[in-house]
Amino acid sequence: MKTDTNLKQDPREDVGSLNARLQSLEAGERIEFLAEQFSGRILATTSFGLQAAVMLKLLKDRAPGIPIVFIDTGYLFPETYRYAAHLQEELGFKVQIYSPAVTAARQEALYGKQWEGGPEEMTDYARVHKIEPMNRALQELGADVWISGLRHSQSSARSQRGFAEKQSRTLKGYPIIDWDDEKVECFIRDHGLPRHPLVEAGYVTMGDWHSTRPGSKGSKESTRFNGEKYECGLHLDSRQQDFQI
Repeated sequence: MKTDTNLKQDPREDVGSLNARLQSLEAGERIEFLAEQFSGRILATTSFGLQAAVMLKLLKDRAPGIPIVFIDTGYLFPETYRYAAHLQEELGFKVQIYSPAVTAARQEALYGKQWEGGPEEMTDYARVHKIEPMNRALQELGADVWISGLRHSQSSARSQRGFAEKQSRTLKGYPIIDWDDEKVECFIRDHGLPRHPLVEAGYVTMGDWHSTRPGSKGSKESTRFNGEKYECGLHLDSRQQDFQI
């Protein structure tokens, strides 16, 4: 797939054209297009969540040169860490792990269990454990374009997102944003992909152990942060974030 010369040199100023181009492609083609259009300045992220295998399989098959970043908050379920190791071995790739600059023990000793507090404390928690390491990944890998596996059906906050958007100074692309749960499940089944072990325990979404609980698809948004919010801290409105790139 060739680079689209119709896009302006700075893609962050031409998000509308990029959205239209991505909409005309299939998911794998979107990944190929983004990889070629923004070669050398792009990365992807994975949370090793319940459906992360889909994006990882597409990335491995269609754009294996894109670095994949894993933000390790230090509070993930043991099953998630084991699943991450298994999936990397199964698909034959290796993530680049970024962790907070301070340990979980130090953070708790100084500020307590912030995830049990109100919105301001939860925001501070996300800034330390998610935003700072993500900023560092963007800087160290020289990226200002970021591929993520967000989908419309995951939450109301994601239902109106396009295939690409600006978040502060970073351009984000969502190759499977229009996939529903049925399409995701068919892809996992057809490709024989390993499933996260906590699916069988009734989890319908996945995050840190202290702020994620089992639930039903109909009440998915109530399974995170005691129902007070759903977003993990990385995919909020750019006015609420401070991505440095």
